[in-house]
Amino acid sequence: MKRVPADQTRFARIRLVLEQAAVAPGWRGLLFECLMFGFKQGWACLFGALILALLLGTHFFYPASAPLHRYDFLTLCALAIQIGMIAFRLETWREVAVIGIFHVVGTVMELFKTAAGSWVYPEASLLHIGAVPLFSGFMYAAVGSYIARVWRIFDFRFSGYPPRWTSFVLAIAIYINFFAHHWLPDVRLALFAITALLFGRCQIWFRPLHRHRVMPLLLGWFLVALFIWFAENIATFANAWNYPDQAAGWRMVSPMKMAAWYLLMIISFVLVSLVSPIRRPPLSYRDPTSYDASATLR
Repeated sequence: MKRVPADQTRFARIRLVLEQAAVAPGWRGLLFECLMFGFKQGWACLFGALILALLLGTHFFYPASAPLHRYDFLTLCALAIQIGMIAFRLETWREVAVIGIFHVVGTVMELFKTAAGSWVYPEASLLHIGAVPLFSGFMYAAVGSYIARVWRIFDFRFSGYPPRWTSFVLAIAIYINFFAHHWLPDVRLALFAITALLFGRCQIWFRPLHRHRVMPLLLGWFLVALFIWFAENIATFANAWNYPDQAAGWRMVSPMKMAAWYLLMIISFVLVSLVSPIRRPPLSYRDPTSYDASATLR
């Protein structure tokens, strides 16, 4: 079996063993590939899943009389999870760098949006900046962590990708609009149109097992935005934050919020592309025997 370089995550070693397994064609092979897809997705979601579990667990079981505010407890737990993932080599340093960028980008947006009344954090905390508890940055970081990890784990490749500078300009325009639409006309429909124009032909190639599969990148972004919306409903139910229409009691977040998450996905994707390569699909993807699985572990 090929050896994994010493600087790789522990999961990379397990993944390499599974990816080198001989799989017979037919339904058994397809089933194993589906299981591998779920296994990899679950691992990529690890950081976010732990944060959601903390939100729900503390919502139901955290004692109201505790000397430490729940939000501060969440901040310390999220920091401990991050340190643990680094210490046990469950994340690469590139992924840690992405998480740091998301902390900054997310916290700046949080400070503005809470001041504008877009949402509120209803509980008290000591570890906060303005009206924003520090654990909120880890929720944005969970999105960045997922994208960075899934990019590496599934060995993302792209065909029909537009010039990279256009994606940077688009991401900056989206980020500005998140702020500017409070004073100026909301141009998100134009941003969606430009996104479709730039990425309408782009295909994302991902490798669950031996060979790459393909789907439209726009569809992939939508699916991730959908799952973030599901997670947002769980988080607001757990009183992590409240929207104005949830002040009198929890109610499902409007599906229209998925539009904002979709645009945030584009920003997130472009940020991760700063540390992850945009590569073309392998010419030999149709022949799994000619593909070296260990070559993309990094």
